[in-house]
Amino acid sequence: MNQPAVAVAVGLLLRACGYETDDPSIADTPARVARFWAEFLDGEQDRLGTTFASDKVDQLIVVSGIRVWSLCEHHLLPFSCDLAMGYLSGERVLGLSKFARIAHKYARQLQMQERLVAQIADDLLSRVGENVAVVGAGEHLCATMRGVRTPALMTTSEMRGRFRDDATLRAEFMSLVQNRTEGFR
Repeated sequence: MNQPAVAVAVGLLLRACGYETDDPSIADTPARVARFWAEFLDGEQDRLGTTFASDKVDQLIVVSGIRVWSLCEHHLLPFSCDLAMGYLSGERVLGLSKFARIAHKYARQLQMQERLVAQIADDLLSRVGENVAVVGAGEHLCATMRGVRTPALMTTSEMRGRFRDDATLRAEFMSLVQNRTEGFR
């Protein structure tokens, strides 16, 4: 990311909105905003695939309560998304912290919630096998702050493998998610 160019653009935006960037109270704002964008859009690309040997195969594993922030690609406004992920174990299981790292990897870019959930599911598929479920419940500030100006929770899901085909397994996953995560009720 070209932070100096972002700072110049923010300064132009502030001046276009009627603010003087030589005002001491906002003089450093362009540089601060540029640092924020660089930090916010820097997704972790490493330490994503640590796995451990598993004693059980075909066990349902659910990780929930992961909250990420992303930016709506249509309005450049933030949205939060509470995520739950599940899979059926194989001979190896994914390390617990990897779920949050994978979620942040895809959240830290201009995004749509539907794509975010699908990308996380795709990534998990490559690491834990074909039976993966991901649910995301997000509040989008582009709806809360502008336009309709009403908060709403959008829920999206990606069910792959047996989660798509087996209603009982899908129901068990959703039951575990609903019992542990307020955002999915």
